[in-house]
Parts: sequence; structure tokens; C-alpha cells
Amino acid sequence: MAIERTLAIVKPDAVGRGLSGEVLARIQKAGFQIVAIKSLYLTRKGAEGFYAVHRARPFFGELTEFMSSGKIVVLALEAEGAILKWRDTMGATDPAKAAPGTIRRDLGTSIGNNCTHGSDAPETAAFELGYFFAGYELI
Repeated sequence: MAIERTLAIVKPDAVGRGLSGEVLARIQKAGFQIVAIKSLYLTRKGAEGFYAVHRARPFFGELTEFMSSGKIVVLALEAEGAILKWRDTMGATDPAKAAPGTIRRDLGTSIGNNCTHGSDAPETAAFELGYFFAGYELI
């Protein structure tokens, strides 16, 4: 399996509940290399740009409002098969349907407040990493 990079976000619900350290510990325990990390606030316009692919979906407004409601932590992760590995580490979008031991199962409270985001494909990862990190930050 090839070494890949993927984007991870600790969402406002998790940051607000003081869970950033727990999520970071799980990332390291799962064997990811943290290539880059930053803490920031997304503006509503920034969230709309990041989630532009979902603009026509009914949840777009709620999602972008939520993602701009508080501080987030964005990370560039690297590992063999990082995209799928991170998605497996996070668990299903709905914490009630996520596998035991996953971040979303253990720490999430709802589909909307599920603590984390992760890229779903290599093309998505490339766009998402570029959205938050300049090329020199990913060396």
C-alpha cells in the first residue's frame, strides 16, 4: 500500500468540549505521521468554499454555519493508505452506527456533532490539504 496524505479536522464540537488532545492521541496511536497542524477559525465564507461540493445539498447551510461556529484543528496526516485508514479511525458519520473504539463512536454525539472530518478520496485530499496548507507547510 502506498504512502498517502489526507486532511483531518477536529470539528468545533470536539474542540469546544476539550477533546482535541484525545483526538490527537488517537491519531498518533493509529500510526499516522502529523505532517502539519494548525488551529484556526473558519469564516462562514471559508466554510462555504471548503464545502462548495455540497452547495446544492439541503444540509449545506447548517454544515457551514456549524463549521464556522468555533475553533477547529486541521491536520495533514501521512501513512500507508492514509485516506482509508483515517476514515476507519474516525468511524461512520453517524456515531450510533460507527464501530466500537472509533473516534466518532466514542466521542461524537450526533451526525452533525461527530467530532472529525476526513478526506474521502485522493482528489478530495489534494483539494482539502491545499485549502488549509501552503505547499511549503507540507514538506
